[in-house]
Amino acid sequence: MSEYISHKFIKPNCVETREYQVSLANQAKSENCLVVLPTGLGKTTVALQVIADYLSRGEGGVLFLAPTRVLTNQHYEFLKNNLNLDDIGLLTGEDTIPKRKKLWANSVICATPEITKNDLDRGIVSEDQFSLVIFDEAHRTVGDYAYSGIANRFAGRKVRIMGMTATLPAEKEKATEIITTLRIASIAQRNEESPDVSPYIQKTNTTWVKVDLPQEMKEIQFYLRKALEARHAELTKCGLRLSTNVSLSQLLRARDFVMRQNRRAAKPLFTAIRLHYALNILESHGVTSFLRFCDRTREKKGVGIKDLFENDSNFIRAVAFAQDAQKKGIEHSKIIKLAEIVKSLSGRAIVFTSYRDSVEIIHSKLVELGVSAGFLIGKAGETGLKQKQQIETVQKFRDGEYKVLIATRVGEEGLDISEVNDVIFFDNVPSSIRFVQRKGRTGRKAEGNLTVLIAKGTIDEAYYWVGQRKIKAAQSMGDKLTKDLQKSDVSLDAYF
Repeated sequence: MSEYISHKFIKPNCVETREYQVSLANQAKSENCLVVLPTGLGKTTVALQVIADYLSRGEGGVLFLAPTRVLTNQHYEFLKNNLNLDDIGLLTGEDTIPKRKKLWANSVICATPEITKNDLDRGIVSEDQFSLVIFDEAHRTVGDYAYSGIANRFAGRKVRIMGMTATLPAEKEKATEIITTLRIASIAQRNEESPDVSPYIQKTNTTWVKVDLPQEMKEIQFYLRKALEARHAELTKCGLRLSTNVSLSQLLRARDFVMRQNRRAAKPLFTAIRLHYALNILESHGVTSFLRFCDRTREKKGVGIKDLFENDSNFIRAVAFAQDAQKKGIEHSKIIKLAEIVKSLSGRAIVFTSYRDSVEIIHSKLVELGVSAGFLIGKAGETGLKQKQQIETVQKFRDGEYKVLIATRVGEEGLDISEVNDVIFFDNVPSSIRFVQRKGRTGRKAEGNLTVLIAKGTIDEAYYWVGQRKIKAAQSMGDKLTKDLQKSDVSLDAYF
């Protein structure tokens, strides 16, 4: 028989007691802590216990931050259902300033980071209001993301910081930046092999499905690669040292140097970057996505764009071949394979793709085949989904109105749909964090299946190897950072 957590601020018989969650929560109560726990194992339940503890102290309010409106709403609903408290507020950028002023008065507030940072800057809310700030998906605390600005606002104040993530970055520089910015004193980590976690783990079977590109796409690929080789040769003549297999990330890293010290390399560099994006989209997402990318690029006024579309014979041929292929109804081979897989499933599935154009193409194909499908994308742009639409889409999927949910990155973080046993990657991702998050959407309450589609001889294969290497590096990152924190002998006084 299950035991339940007993606390005056947690509703009785609601939250099952799990030893590892209690242990992680206790560590987060005592010091600024980063909780690292695989998706589906209850990071939000750990946060609930910490929130309840801070409410019982009566020292100040709680701010629970999450990067998307869907996830923020999900946390709000979870707290409403499990926290023995009436004044819980949900606050996003879709609320007016007068409404936000009232919402900020709640004891517990679930909010998105952009509006939180803006309202702190405007003085609509004060840092002194809070005794506990929780950063969900804390791996985002790098660069100029709003989490970093918010964390800096709380520096030197008597406030407990708690971060939560399914996995640390594979790159130590990024992981260290997160720890430093959030002023973390310790890492509370569990993985699927931890003795107190393993009883709650469901097996996930992973299948890698390889497909060949159709001949029409191979011809487009050939001319795009020729166009790229010409640009790489130009860059070498301009004095840039490039590796044998030039990657997009290598070119992106070269931008600052070129703009500061080698401006004559700017035109071939930025053209090469565009060509890499075009090739990657073609190889991973197909003909229509490639052509739409070209249309958007043509409308811009960046350096080298006009020359690319009007004078580069290889690129012009690639576009012409793509237009012919589209007229013939040629799309990516992965579309056909995906349709076969989905049709064979008895239950529901989530399909992940990084590119919004391919969401529309996948959705159209599945609907054409008689599969009930919905899609989840961010709010940006004319075709974006507002907060209410995102929440409605997720609920329809939960309720069984859709057999398939096609999602971009907005669906990777925190989506709580326990009954999904099949997840399909339409494209691969060279990121340990995104791979773990996507994979974590399945195998929550029963054995799960993960299927990854890979186009042979394309960026898909390269991303597979990069991703697997980063996953291994990320798995050991917590131990490395813990040793660094212990060596630094950090005092809690530094955080208050």
